Amino acid sequence: QVQLVESGGGLVQAGGSLRLSCAASGSIFSINAMGWYRQAPGNQRDLVASITSGGSTGYADSVKGRFTISRDNAKNTVFLQMNSLKPEDTAVYHCNARYSIGSVLRESWGQGTQVTVSS
Repeated sequence: QVQLVESGGGLVQAGGSLRLSCAASGSIFSINAMGWYRQAPGNQRDLVASITSGGSTGYADSVKGRFTISRDNAKNTVFLQMNSLKPEDTAVYHCNARYSIGSVLRESWGQGTQVTVSS
């Protein structure tokens, strides 16, 4: 099992920045990839950014050039640096981990952290 705890959300004006953190614990050696998803009211949960165990990253088109995903292996933490925030970035942001227990693929979710961008 992998447990995830997010932090760093809040209220910011358009053009501002926030950094989200996701601390992983448990069977962290089995993590294949981690990512950040977001869900606005009435919308589906969409992938924002991801990072593999090898360090490869990927981003949604809507955040490319503004958001950066990174990790601190020593602290088992993944970060999402969000710059030039827009009102449409307002959502609950969830951390996700995909991991393997033997041959079984599993995933865990954090509880979510609210990001609100005012215009």
